[in-house]
Amino acid sequence: MTLAALDADFWVTSAAILLLIGMSAFFSGSEIALTAASRAKLKAQADKGSRGAGLAMRIGEDRERMIGSLLLGNNIVNILSASLATALLTRIFGDSGVAIAAFAMTALVLVFGEVLPKTVAITYPESVAARVAPVVRPLIVIFSPLVGIVRALVRGLLRLFGLKPDPGGQMLALRDEIAGAIALGHSEGAVEKESRDRLLGALDLSHRTVDEIMRHRRQIEMIDAAQTPDEIITQVLASSHTRLPVFRGSDDNILGVVHAKDLLREVDRLVRGAESTAGIQTLDIVKVAMKPYFIPDTTSLDEQMREFLARRTHFALVVDEYGSLQGLITLEDILEEIVGEITDEFDVVLKDSHLVRSEDGSFLIDGAMTIRDLNRATDWRLPDTEANTIAGLVIHEAQMIPTEGQVFRFHGFRIEVVARRENRITRLKLRPL
Repeated sequence: MTLAALDADFWVTSAAILLLIGMSAFFSGSEIALTAASRAKLKAQADKGSRGAGLAMRIGEDRERMIGSLLLGNNIVNILSASLATALLTRIFGDSGVAIAAFAMTALVLVFGEVLPKTVAITYPESVAARVAPVVRPLIVIFSPLVGIVRALVRGLLRLFGLKPDPGGQMLALRDEIAGAIALGHSEGAVEKESRDRLLGALDLSHRTVDEIMRHRRQIEMIDAAQTPDEIITQVLASSHTRLPVFRGSDDNILGVVHAKDLLREVDRLVRGAESTAGIQTLDIVKVAMKPYFIPDTTSLDEQMREFLARRTHFALVVDEYGSLQGLITLEDILEEIVGEITDEFDVVLKDSHLVRSEDGSFLIDGAMTIRDLNRATDWRLPDTEANTIAGLVIHEAQMIPTEGQVFRFHGFRIEVVARRENRITRLKLRPL
């Protein structure tokens, strides 16, 4: 072979190696950009008319196929470039060319095929993803048959170890990613505690049920239909609530829900123009009351809020699977899970009555305070999966109804029962251990 032929082969082969290293950089950078790019930012760019961003979003919907195609292409070009470099340097340096090729290609691929493109991609993920998507899409189509075989083989191997892909895991992962970003922003000082609580509260609505935040039946103010009209009017005027359930005989026998404004209209109709107040005695509270709206205690807060908006009502009675009254919930209760406590001029507000801090660092807590509210107020992490209130958590952990003065230690806290009324724990003292 002539020297000129050798020179020509050398330059052609070298150019091919450089081209393959460039393709390796493309595959490596594309993989990082398409996996690290924020779908929210891509969606915003797509809405502004970016075709590349919209294509990148569609490619990312089947992440397993995308990564498989890019890894396949990356391995092909890396193996080809290493083979060409070995053949070229062996021709020039003999047997020692193998070692030289291994060292040279490792350095070139590491710097220019991996680190450099991945650094650029991780720095500008959305921009890079939008630019590479039009090229990656046809490559995925070309590699799909081979990638499909690899996917089937991988899933078969996973099943041998008892592992199964979760088809619904992407949505859960997206929610966890958002919640993690909010928590990280708060820990780094970029998000205020109040903003964090509101955002996480809105995010949790679909994962919480009405029985977690409802007002328990023992706390519901009701009207007995057997009372006299004078007694009913006095009770409604003295109440801080505008809507009151009406029952007869048993509080499980709910006949309706009376609105103070509807009662006022009825009283005005009966009294106005009459010579005396005798007309009030003909008041029938059941006729004034609206039809009750019952919901199961397993309804999610997100679903119930939509139902309130669709029905144009703000009040629902919660029943269990046997139809027994468990409590009531209002639209305001759901909104309070997002924005915090909402009070008006008629609410009886006992400042710090649920949570009082002592000088020794312990907290006096109302037993009816929900674990979620306590965690939000103190940034603690008491579990709320087995009980809704702090008193319920103590009873669950103790497996009994404790007496006054009993002390427990669990979940990293010292908990003392301060007061108990009948079978209810009304006051607790908590101190982190």
